[in-house]
Amino acid sequence: MKFGQVSNPEEIDFSLPPTPSETFQLLEAHPQKKPLEISVGCAKWNKADLKGFYPRGTKDELVYYSRQFNSIELNATFYNSPSKEQVKTWKDKTPDDFKFFPKIPQSVSHYSRLLNTDEKIKDFVDATVLFEEKLGMAFLQMHDNYKPKDFDRLEKFLHSFPKGYPLAVEVRNQEWFSDKNISENLYKLFEDTHTTNVLVDTAGRRDMVHMRLTTPTAFIRYVGANHPSDYERLVEWVKVIKKWKEAGLQQLYFFIHQNIELESPLLATHFIEHLNKEIGSNLRIPNKENTLF
Repeated sequence: MKFGQVSNPEEIDFSLPPTPSETFQLLEAHPQKKPLEISVGCAKWNKADLKGFYPRGTKDELVYYSRQFNSIELNATFYNSPSKEQVKTWKDKTPDDFKFFPKIPQSVSHYSRLLNTDEKIKDFVDATVLFEEKLGMAFLQMHDNYKPKDFDRLEKFLHSFPKGYPLAVEVRNQEWFSDKNISENLYKLFEDTHTTNVLVDTAGRRDMVHMRLTTPTAFIRYVGANHPSDYERLVEWVKVIKKWKEAGLQQLYFFIHQNIELESPLLATHFIEHLNKEIGSNLRIPNKENTLF
């Protein structure tokens, strides 16, 4: 079963918890100097996963996808660190306003578990910086068995991570969230290292919707349950984001997944429409007329 997936989504309380005061305090301490930057997209552009999204005869899936959405949560880099040539190819296929959010390879997070990873990170960073202005933010997703007992590894990793390269981190083990002292130590480490705290909205792990921001950036990974409530949940997120924007949010990175991915573009379109209406953003609405084909 996929992480956070449940067999009975109709029994889950999907209501979003209140935003902690620490999040509002952090946002208010970083006054906005420019309009809110917003990136919304899916996790992948593969035609097999997004069946029905691509018009018949589509020749290049990334070219089409990037004219529907303004960003991609680039999960492909989790399996293999990209070459410089691959990054340049992806970059050249996409519009000027498109952004990539590459996932740090599993060789760092899952196999090495943050030990002796300097060369691997160097290779990853040296390649992905070639996205240049199209680099959004990389994210590190730890295995769900990575526990607070190895806090020191994470601390050393973040303090040695290349300065100026934007990074978000997602920890999954329940122990990070079940003990307040552990959680607060984690959030302080993120704040001290300017690391964005990833929020995950998924059915089976409501503790990961902690609403605790550690930078003026909200990086949200939304996992639908392939249930009618998925659409209502996104509207609730729009209401929260409006409050965060008023408090000083500077970047919103919102990526939509599904246990069965083919609905992801539909959910993302629904979210964009409501976001534009509620906060006055002007994100393009995905439709076939945006494409070159």
